[in-house]
Amino acid sequence: MAIYAVGDVQGCHAELVQLLDRIGFDPAADRLWLVGDLVNRGPGSLEVLRLVKSLGDSAITVLGNHDLHLLAVAEGVAKLNRNDTLDEILGAPDRGELLLWLRNQRLLHAQDGYVLVHAGLLPQWSVARAGSLAREVETALRGDDYVTFLGRMYGNAPNNWDDDLTGYKRLRVIVNAFTRMRICTEKGEMEYNFKGEVENIPPGYMPWFDVPNRASRDATAIVGHWSALGLLIRKNIVALDTGCLWGGPMTAIRLEDRELFQVSCRNPVAKHW
Repeated sequence: MAIYAVGDVQGCHAELVQLLDRIGFDPAADRLWLVGDLVNRGPGSLEVLRLVKSLGDSAITVLGNHDLHLLAVAEGVAKLNRNDTLDEILGAPDRGELLLWLRNQRLLHAQDGYVLVHAGLLPQWSVARAGSLAREVETALRGDDYVTFLGRMYGNAPNNWDDDLTGYKRLRVIVNAFTRMRICTEKGEMEYNFKGEVENIPPGYMPWFDVPNRASRDATAIVGHWSALGLLIRKNIVALDTGCLWGGPMTAIRLEDRELFQVSCRNPVAKHW
């Protein structure tokens, strides 16, 4: 069995199909790990959801910020943004089935020394601790009051972790770390507006994975979310958002030997940052 991890898809269905063909993906024997942001901005979000859902237990996806945004819009607690491409999902006959499936996906997956998450882990969190916190959010997403949670998850405050946090503030920090964070201070204070290249990070901040002695450093984190970072492969970090949506390739890595597979973007969209 081979495990292939794939970077942000963001509705680029044609490229995902081509990439799976390139790696010779066999759902009966292989496993697919997706770093989240299955949907939005690209032209084929509905087809991406249907494809990944159809793979059943052969595919594991964690939720990204765009996936959560889709759920919030669908429940009427958030509005569509100007560049969203979610209308096809919202009007689909299988909308309810797809959104229920998406709502039941996880925030984090840990296995065999790897931790799969969309954006990152705060420096205070071990993988075990992060997994426990992810389950708190997953429970809220799957609970009877999930619409209230979706409406309260937005916001930039608090911007750092405190074990004493409770309620929606606690859940918001967890969601922001897992789905929005790119940079933070050594103390884990997050900054959400920066989307650029490493050399332009504002003073006092650093990539979350470069924080000295972060508690999750013994695991290899597999992430996306940061297209300006691009492909980054180190012993304990595999960053796979190579910006297919913006004209870069879509990237997969086979975990056992770290062989890379890429396909070119077919129809890039203009950046609207």
